[in-house]
Amino acid sequence: MLWEAPTASVLAGEEPGWLPGPWRLMLLGDGSPTRHLRLLTGHSVQVRLVAMAADNTSDAAIGGARPAEVQELDPPLLRRQVWLDCGGTTLAWAESWWNQAEAEQNLRNKEQPIWLSLTQGRSELFREVDGLALVNESWLEKGFGERGPFWSRHYRFFRQGRELTVIREVFSPALERWLGEAPRRPLHAAS
Repeated sequence: MLWEAPTASVLAGEEPGWLPGPWRLMLLGDGSPTRHLRLLTGHSVQVRLVAMAADNTSDAAIGGARPAEVQELDPPLLRRQVWLDCGGTTLAWAESWWNQAEAEQNLRNKEQPIWLSLTQGRSELFREVDGLALVNESWLEKGFGERGPFWSRHYRFFRQGRELTVIREVFSPALERWLGEAPRRPLHAAS
């Protein structure tokens, strides 16, 4: 991880002033990123499932650690990893952690975006963005076909006041085509 916003700032909705408006909405907004991708590109989101399996470790592929909020989920845990494509362009990597029984109940169609799965019954959901970071991994560069670093965020979905899942997303710089340029350098000195 090259840079990470303080959790308290993200929870309070205090965005770093140097992040352009469209990127602030994409990264810190509480709307559906898969819906945003479809609206931006004019193409439906295609989910490429990489893995969906039991998660017994505390490590994750990005930055060496999964979000701390994953500890709030009841074990046994399941971890789902996907690439999100629109019109033949890979625009995001996403991984999510679930209680295994919740995953079986809510993710019946594994190739469908989570937002569609969770809202089919028109149930109320609350999204809380918990983290914002700038990350760099060679496997992300290969998957996006772009050089890093990459903007990442993680958030939780709640239903009836109870944590349902923790989701981490990493966005391709290809989104700059629609959102404009975003800073992609370590920002330790930025305020």
